[in-house]
Amino acid sequence: MPGIAGTAGYNEAADVLVRQYETLAFEDVHADVLHLLPDAPGRVLDVGAGSGRDAAALARLGHRVVAVEPACELRERARRLHADAPVTWIDDALPELEAVHRGGRRFDLVLLSAVWMHLDGDERARAMKSVASLLVPGGRVVLTLRHGPVPPARRMFDVPVAETVALAEVNGLHVVHRGTRGDLLGRPGLRWSVLGLQPF
Repeated sequence: MPGIAGTAGYNEAADVLVRQYETLAFEDVHADVLHLLPDAPGRVLDVGAGSGRDAAALARLGHRVVAVEPACELRERARRLHADAPVTWIDDALPELEAVHRGGRRFDLVLLSAVWMHLDGDERARAMKSVASLLVPGGRVVLTLRHGPVPPARRMFDVPVAETVALAEVNGLHVVHRGTRGDLLGRPGLRWSVLGLQPF
């Protein structure tokens, strides 16, 4: 989520959102891209980590996980809820991910689950450049795109798959997976596109 604009509505609804996110299992949400996870324990960046569900699951699989969440109420609840998982939590935001870059980290996997829709066109261009530069050679990006109605008090954009693919290519990434799925929470009119990206 980008900065203050992207956190609007998330801090206020943190308790409800955490309960909602935690009703779904990591393995169900990401079933079609589990094959894109690093084969051996690797370095993973979860951007817009929300309740910490995915970050904790990845850490329990043996990966070294950095979780980025700019909504302070979500981040603190996630940290407490998954205190048993060895996750490094960072207050940072797209498009720049300045704190992550300052740390000099590079990652085998960058997870952008339900986050890209919070960025406008200019932010998406800057974010793709930022994310691409955080990958190790052979690293991968898993990115979901939300299509459907926007909830009240949220800043969201319906981002075309073709635009995202073109932006990835400009930044040296090509598509290694493309899929679609319905909304696992059963919200009407909502569907998701899933992209796996990797450097050329």
